Amino acid sequence: MLFADYLHLATTSIRFSRMRSFLTALGIAVGIAAVVLLTALGGGVQQYVLKQFTQFGAHIIAINPGKSSTLGVSGAMVSNVRPLSIEDAESLRRIQGVQTSVPVVQGNSPVEADKRTRWTTVLGVNHETLATWQLRVASGQFLPDDAARQARNLAVIGAKVRAELFPDSNPLGQAIRIGQERFRVIGVMESKGQILGFDMDDSVYIPVARAMALFNREGLMEIDVLYQAGANEGGIIAQIKTLLIQRHGTEDVTITSQSDMLKTLGSILDILKAVVAGIGSISLLVGGVGILTIMSIAVNERTGEIGLLRALGASRQQVTRLFLLEAAALAGLGGIAGLVVGISIAWLLHAALPALPVQIDWLYVVLAEAVAVVTGLLAGFAPAQRASALPPVDALRRE
Repeated sequence: MLFADYLHLATTSIRFSRMRSFLTALGIAVGIAAVVLLTALGGGVQQYVLKQFTQFGAHIIAINPGKSSTLGVSGAMVSNVRPLSIEDAESLRRIQGVQTSVPVVQGNSPVEADKRTRWTTVLGVNHETLATWQLRVASGQFLPDDAARQARNLAVIGAKVRAELFPDSNPLGQAIRIGQERFRVIGVMESKGQILGFDMDDSVYIPVARAMALFNREGLMEIDVLYQAGANEGGIIAQIKTLLIQRHGTEDVTITSQSDMLKTLGSILDILKAVVAGIGSISLLVGGVGILTIMSIAVNERTGEIGLLRALGASRQQVTRLFLLEAAALAGLGGIAGLVVGISIAWLLHAALPALPVQIDWLYVVLAEAVAVVTGLLAGFAPAQRASALPPVDALRRE
């Protein structure tokens, strides 16, 4: 029997029992559609979060104050945290491979200009912020390279702050009041949007020493260090740790690199992928059970056909191949339908909700279709074996 004969018999059987074939393929289609849709959404979320994490660049190391140790009796927590200082941030520039060091203080404060007031985020930083955080100035200039302790009351405002406080005028050179202090606006930032829920456009940048005085802080909230691309990240972290231990007398800071954050993100996304794989596996298992059930019923319904094929000289292997091909064809058709439905739903969701990220991984698409065919073969094996084992005389007599 030629392959064309197998294909003709299988497709004829599928066309003859359209409702049965539709119901058989439906289980596989639902499973494949679920896999494609969930992986598309998961891939989109992954790219979105990665983009958010790398908005500030991929070679940043964050240093935060805050390590505690337990000493003496149980429950006696002794804090040995020394505040991070502007001098700590400046000393980190001496480490080989470090390009910039940005001391950071953050707070919320009303910002007033021309009888308009807006509560916004105030960031105390230095002149190296643009290069470190990959920001741009739309007009004017950023904070100058003043000595930290003698910094002037200068401010750079975000795009949203500019639109709210100076809707009809040029803010450059004008005065604003932050808290109880007056600052002169020297620049307007280019729109950056939100990064991990933080609106960069609704921010005001002032010198870090002025921010510490404004918010009555003794130390910095964070130091962001930018190192050269290709430099040994682990070596730079070790040097940062050594230098700060020398300055503070003990290890009392938490150092977090971009790689650490991406590894944490990767572990979360791996869990997400495992959940998606589990859901898809359950759906495909349901589809496989459907194929097993329907093909078993088909063997009972086509007893006479099996007997006729055997009487005409078809071997047990040929009958087995025929039923396996039919099961694989049903699973393959169901898989194709599921792919079309899953991809269509993903694109429609993205069209309706542009903010919803969608990324179709075509490797998953190919694998899903292959899994569908394999599921059909596995589910159809037992019915195919049963069909090939029917004695031809008994099969003809039963018909």
